[in-house]
Amino acid sequence: MKQYKLVIQLDYPPYAWKPEAVKAFEDYIDNGKGGWLGFHHATLLGEFDGYPMWNWFSNFMGGIRFTNYIADFASANVRVEDKSHPVMKGVSPSFKVDTEEWYTYNKSPRLNVHVLANVDESSYRPDSKFKMGDHPVVWINTKVKAKNVYIFMGHSPDLLMNSDWKRMVSNAILWTAGKGK
Repeated sequence: MKQYKLVIQLDYPPYAWKPEAVKAFEDYIDNGKGGWLGFHHATLLGEFDGYPMWNWFSNFMGGIRFTNYIADFASANVRVEDKSHPVMKGVSPSFKVDTEEWYTYNKSPRLNVHVLANVDESSYRPDSKFKMGDHPVVWINTKVKAKNVYIFMGHSPDLLMNSDWKRMVSNAILWTAGKGK
């Protein structure tokens, strides 16, 4: 992986990886050999399709485990928490995501990651019983050497019409690849 400055994990779940790929990825992240940007399914963590939990990856994502999601989709407002982080430059303090299947986890990753944004669960339309309370949706893990960003939103193609989401993704690509401040 040494020839890559950035790995983008776009809706690709973190299980069923071959042992060689697992070892190479862990080394790449732990030793800061490049950057990582993960979307949506990157937090589909648990035992799925007969594969065990990848504990290293769960810890990388803040020690979380997937518990449920809004299968029928809901719109919601995302609130930026760290306006000074390069990933959030030029992103509105709060912006609406029109269509998403918001995941819930066994706990908030907040104690193990630096949260850049959260979802306002009271803004779910339609309302949903799947709520976490403290619900981060954009974060970085400062405990590894690689620049990394996880952006939960990524299921619906209508995000490509959302200027705040596009700005955040563009910023995240540049920052994780070492091109942004």
